[in-house]
Order: sequence, then C-alpha cells, then structure tokens
Amino acid sequence: MGSAEPHQLHIFFFPFMAQGHLLPAKDMARLFASHGVKVTIITTPLNAPLFSNTIDHGNQLGLDISIQLIPFPSEEAGLPPGCENVSSIQNSSELVPKFFKSLDLLQKPLEDLLQEHRPDCLVADMFFPWATDIAAKLGIPSLIFHGTGFFSLCALDSLRRYKPFENIESETQTFIVPNLPDQIELMRSQLPVSLKTPSELWQRIIESEGKSYGVLVNSFYELEPAYADHYRKVIGRKAWHIGPVSLSNRGIADKAQRVNRAKSIEDDECLSWLNSKKPNSVLFVSFGSVVRFTASQLIEIAMGLEASGCSFIWVVRAKDEGEQRWMPEGFEGKGLIIRGWAPQVLILDHPAVGGFVTHCGWNSTLESVSAGVPMITWPIFAEQFNNEKLVTQVLRIGVSVGAHEWRVGGFVGGERAAVKREDIEKAIEQLMGDGEEAEQMRTRAMELKEMGRRAVEAGGSSYIDLTALIEELRLHPKPAV
Repeated sequence: MGSAEPHQLHIFFFPFMAQGHLLPAKDMARLFASHGVKVTIITTPLNAPLFSNTIDHGNQLGLDISIQLIPFPSEEAGLPPGCENVSSIQNSSELVPKFFKSLDLLQKPLEDLLQEHRPDCLVADMFFPWATDIAAKLGIPSLIFHGTGFFSLCALDSLRRYKPFENIESETQTFIVPNLPDQIELMRSQLPVSLKTPSELWQRIIESEGKSYGVLVNSFYELEPAYADHYRKVIGRKAWHIGPVSLSNRGIADKAQRVNRAKSIEDDECLSWLNSKKPNSVLFVSFGSVVRFTASQLIEIAMGLEASGCSFIWVVRAKDEGEQRWMPEGFEGKGLIIRGWAPQVLILDHPAVGGFVTHCGWNSTLESVSAGVPMITWPIFAEQFNNEKLVTQVLRIGVSVGAHEWRVGGFVGGERAAVKREDIEKAIEQLMGDGEEAEQMRTRAMELKEMGRRAVEAGGSSYIDLTALIEELRLHPKPAV
C-alpha cells in the first residue's frame, strides 16, 4: 500500500489596497508557493493587474498562485468610480474616511469566499481587523500582516501600554520609550495621530491581533533579535519572521518587474547609467509611493544634492506643472532624475549605489538592508520614526537628516521647508564621505546583507520559521465544510 499524498496547504492572502502593502503581499505569495503551498490572492478588479507579473511568472515556474476577485464597494461608500487603491485618494482628505468605510463593506464578500473554498489559513492585512472574526467563525486560522518589523511593533505596544507622552507639553521635548531592550528616545511631534487620539479602527486592530492565530513579520531574526524575543516572550504574541521577502526576487527581471507599474525609465537605461559610476559613489533618493513634497522642500533637496557634489538618482513624484517652480537652473543632468516609478530593488542592488535617502517605510528599509546599503533617514508618517530609530541607534547603519514632525497622510506641505539644504548636505557628507563613521556604517550594512541572505536560504532563521509555520498549519484541524 502506497502512502497517501500529503495534503497541499491552501492559504488565502488578503492585502490592503496600497502599494506598500501590496508589494510584500506579492513577495509572500511567491515565497509560500515556492514551498509547495497553494496560494490565492484576494483583491478587487482595479488592483488585480498589480499581481499579474507575480502570477504569470510564478505559474511559469510551476508555482500554484491564483487570484480571486471581489467587487470594491466604491458607490456604496460614497467614493467616485475607480477609487480602489490608496493612491487614488491621497490628494483628497475627505475621501479617506469613505475609503475605510468601503473596506468594512468587504466583510460579506470575504466571508462568502472563505465559506466556499475553506482554505487552511487566511493571511489578512492589519487594516481588515474584522477578518480575524470571520475566519474564527469558520474555524480557519488567521494570521495578521502589519507590514513592519519587530522593533516598531514593540515600540508601538510600549507607547500604547505606558503612554509616556501624555504629560509632555512641548511637541519637541524628548521622552524615553519604556520597557524596551534599548534606550530609545522620541519626541511627541514624531508620534502617529492614532496614539495621541486613539481611534476606533486602531482599537479594533489591537484587539484583532490578540485574537488571531499569530502574526507574520517581514524581517529576519539576526536583524532585530532582542525585539523578536521581546515581542514573543514579553508581549506574548505568537509570531513568525519570514523575511526579507523581497529576496524572493532573485533575477534582474524579477527585481525590475516587482513594482508592476507603468515604467518611468527603461531598466537598461538605468543600469547603463549606474554601470558608468564607481562603486559606492551614487546616492539613491526616493520617498515611497505616498509622500508628496511642496516646491519649497523640493528646492532644498535639489540644492542640498548639488552642494554635496555627489552623483545621485532621484525619484521625483512632484506634479509636472510644479516642476518649473523648483528645478534649479542647470540642475537637470547633474544626476539621473526619474519622474514616477523606478525599479528600486534593482537600483539598490547595484554596486555603484552607496547610500539611500529614504522615508523609512519598512519595505524600503528592509530592501536597503538586503542590498547592504546604509541610509539617510527622513521619516514622515506612519511608523517611520520608529524605523529610523532602529536604523540609526540600534543597527547604526544610517544618519538622520533631522526630520522631527509626523505629517498626516505623508504630505510635507507649507511654504517653509521641513529640512534645510545644509542639513541635507551634512547628512550626505556623513554617509557618503571617506570618514571612519561612514566606513563603519558600510561595513555593518554589508554584514547585515549577508545575514539577511543566509536567513532565507535553506537552514536559515527565516527559512526555518517559514517551514515550521507551514508544518504547524498542515497539522491544524481542517475547517469543517
């Protein structure tokens, strides 16, 4: 008698409709599928094309990745047609609450899908806290994906639990975040609005984490061991580190296609420009998919770059009609300016790139770590100020540009620039110069790069955590039909 074929695990991924959440979801889908898991991505019609490269390429490799569409309730929530992604509402603050209202209306379609397919597990984004209850109702284990690392999760837990900022009157006064492995200082001005004025949504997110089967973390143990231990042993959350998930994109084509947006520059043109530069001589400047700067701040960035004399690639998302107001005369041609979307992983992995000016979004932070590239940190909103502290104080692979104010929606507005050109020039010199501090940062960054690559290989810390999770889910009682 031959032994029965082992049950193929089937996992549903339900990512939040924003670029910073969709990218790691695509990488995770590919990662789990490469371990023999059947993967289904749940999304809406206008977001579906963002997964086409992942699905097509995965299927060519024999990976079992598919997509299930659910309608996006734009009209029911009072949104204009076509508003199915955060990128479609970021210029209108009045549409934000309507967008989040629309997310709650996805509960019934999700439950219907889970009821029909009965997957072995649901990986739901933190912004769908109700998904935990739906999965529990059907006997399906649910994992939460926050899209950040252990350090930030620990810092946010401590801030919510102890509220060390409550009796501080000055926005610029520093305080110590209590009960963390390191002494971390923050300013009240660097805290998310949700901490100062707790919302119902954030309360639901916290509660859902406690009720879930556990948490998936895009990180690796060697990057933040004290915080991985703190999260699991002190806070008491069940969690698995499976990153860096961007390393599932090994080839040049994978790295280039990962963004899956209309190209703003041909990959060959970008690589050709980088190939003409010396190792570690180019500074890459990019602030993610949401951040928007006013002309006054763009001028300061341009003048800081020019004064530094450093070769650079700058990804600019300014509106075209505003460019003439900020582009200094003769500035075009002093570096490579990309308007729109750039192949970030491809650029960071190039040996010519020696530094990265970043908003400290977790995807960008981890991609920089994975490439061995030290950072100039310029956090703006979300959990980015926490990530900056990890980079500059714990890992010591970056320097702060001096941004101190959390900006609602990632918009750095006003006529007064938040960061001046001289501060930008100073940070570039610290990071890209020949001094001992810069050399030590480069050395530590390269050491972390090697640790990250070993973590995802067979026998590595993330590989072991992933395979342990898959086996645990395989042994979990199958949901009743």
